[in-house]
Formats: sequence, C-alpha cells, structure tokens
Amino acid sequence: MPAVRETAVGLIRRRNDPIVVQTVRCTVAATLAFAAAEWLISGGPPPLLAPLTALLVVQVSLYATLTTGMRRVNSVVAGVLISSAFSALVGLSWWSLGLLILASLVVGHMVRVDEFVPEVAISAMLVLGVSHVAQAAWSRVAETLIGAATGILLNALVAPPVLVEPAGEAIAGLGRRMRALLMQISRELERGATREDAVRWLHGARVLDNEIAQVDAALNRADESMKFNPRVREGLLARLVLRSGLDTLEICAVVLRTLCRSLTDLSHRRRSEPVYEGQVAAVLSELFLHIADAVDSFGRLITAQVSSNAEVAEGELARALTEGREDRQRIADLLFTESAREPDRWELHGALLANVDRLLNELDVERRSQWLAEELDRHRQDPVRSSPVHRMRRAARSAQRRARRRRHRP
Repeated sequence: MPAVRETAVGLIRRRNDPIVVQTVRCTVAATLAFAAAEWLISGGPPPLLAPLTALLVVQVSLYATLTTGMRRVNSVVAGVLISSAFSALVGLSWWSLGLLILASLVVGHMVRVDEFVPEVAISAMLVLGVSHVAQAAWSRVAETLIGAATGILLNALVAPPVLVEPAGEAIAGLGRRMRALLMQISRELERGATREDAVRWLHGARVLDNEIAQVDAALNRADESMKFNPRVREGLLARLVLRSGLDTLEICAVVLRTLCRSLTDLSHRRRSEPVYEGQVAAVLSELFLHIADAVDSFGRLITAQVSSNAEVAEGELARALTEGREDRQRIADLLFTESAREPDRWELHGALLANVDRLLNELDVERRSQWLAEELDRHRQDPVRSSPVHRMRRAARSAQRRARRRRHRP
C-alpha cells in the first residue's frame, strides 16, 4: 500500500508536467480529429491527414495551439494553391517537380509559416501527383482544417494548465544552486582555499549560464500558458515577478562569476599560499554564507509571490542582507589593512568588495518592491481603483513599505 500511495502521489505531481499534458492532449485530439473527418468527408481513402494535423497543432498552451494551427493551415493552403497553378500550366516531370519544390519553399518563407515550410512543398507534391487535382486539393485542405479546428477547440474547451508553478520552482532551484556554490566557497575559504579551489569556483560559476538558459525556457513556457488562458486572472503580476526574478539571478550569476575570477587572480598571485587566511578568511567566509542565504531566500521569495504569502521569505531575505552588509563593512576594514601591507593587490581587494556590493544591491528587497510598483504603474490599463492592476500595484507598494520599515528597525 505505501508503494501504491507513493505512485499515486507521483502521478498527481506530474499532472501539469508538459510532457504528460502534451501526450494526453495529442492522443485525444488526433482521435477526435479522425472521427470528425470520417463523419464530414465521405468516400475516398481514410482521412489520416486530419489526425496528423491535430498532432502537429496541439500544444501545451492555448496560445501555442492557436499560432501553430494558423501556420499549419497557411502552409497547406499555400501548397495547394501552388500545385493547382502548376497543374494548370505544366504536367508532372523532373524539371517541373524541381520548380514546384523551389517555389513552395520560397513561398513558405514568404508567408512565414516557420517550422511548416517543408509542409508547403509536401502538400504541393502530394496534390500534383494525383490525377484529380481539384478533388485532392479540396480533401487536403478540408482534412487540415478539421485537424486544426479539433486541436484548437480541445484546448479552448478544456483549459490547459498554467505552468507558473514549474517556472517558480525552476527559479528557486537556480537560487539553490547558486547558494550551494557560495556555501562551497565559504567552507573552503575558512579552511584555507588554494589555487585549485579558486579555479573550481570559477568553473562552477560558469556552469550557471546553462542553468539560466533552462530557467529562461521554463519562463517562456509559463508566459505562453498564461496567454488566452481562462484560468489566469492576474497574469501580469506573475509574469513580472518571474521575469524580474530571473533577471536578478542572471545578474547575480554574472557578478558571482566576476567575483570568482577576482579570487582566482588573487590565488595566482599568492601561488602556494592560501587565497585568504586568518581573520580575513573567517569574516569573508561568514560574508559568503550570508550572501548564500540571501540568494536562496530570494529564489524562494519569487515562488512565494506567485503562489502564497511572501512575508516569511521576504523577512528571511532582509535579515540575510542586513547581516551580509555588516560582514561587508568588517571585511572592508580588514582588506584596507591588507592593501596597506600588500599594495600590489589592492585592485583585487577593491574588485572583490565591488562585486559583493553589487550582489547585495541586486537582492535588495526595497529596490525590488519599488521596481515592481513602477512596472505595474507602467502596465496599468484600467484606472479604476478596484481593478486587478490597481490591487497588484497596491500590494507591491505595501511590500515596499514593509521593507523600508524593516530596514530602519533598530
């Protein structure tokens, strides 16, 4: 029984997985399209083009389904028109087939059917190769329309899932991976990091670029899932929160890579000595520990803002930033002493402090709340105070006031 329950829970959690949703919707749409084509089109071979079109048209989101359906229908109609013109002027031969394919591909790019450009040439060749061109052309267009309409109606009647939660989880996961790297730097600095450790930090920071690309793809899927979706009431705030969260973490990843590069350059100058040692290493280790907590709290704050109350995550982020700024001041005093003792390394110490300042500023709660309020003002469409946009703007300003009070709290 426990194994059965775990399996059921796993299936429930995967109900909004894009692969699962795509598989179920494609199967249902293709079956319904074939049944509808058999009922509407009498005689002739089985209307397999209808389920084929439904398979190509149906996407996870309604917006993607509409745009894909339009491109698919345009490609088939363009191919049918080209083949009809060729059949009236020339017959089927090797040179006419070559001209037909060339013209179809050119027209496909001109009408901007994107991934369905080859479909223009395929439709033209299939129609030109039959003896009754007009009948074949009508059948191909009719089956395509039936398949596309079936896919669009399926997504319109059965609302597709909103993929905001997976996108939020992807951002939170990126924050956790950045936290893990900062925690690693903190631990190894405390025990006396070497040149090899610094090089490994730099490599780990560069790997974050791939993670950011994956999160960006998840956000694009979430954006599409909210367009024309009846389940979404306040999609503007969710889009702004997710996109601004990724932008902030992307900047933090770039700054973290620059910071790791500064530490790597410093380790090369120190050669066999530790990157930092003594009290400097201890305070710097604590600073990175607090920055790691701040990055992780920021990632969880993004998820909380699009799903539930964000006050807890916001408070944890504010505390981590306050402690990080205190550590930053302490390490600045210590590095000033280090620069006086080793003046040839002052520029690396300065670069380290500048990168730390940039990380703390990018994660600032008040700055983020102010940006959200300004963006919601800019996207405002309904001036009525009871409108959803006004409520979102008011919530963002409330968060900004809470952050300001927390900053000035003794």
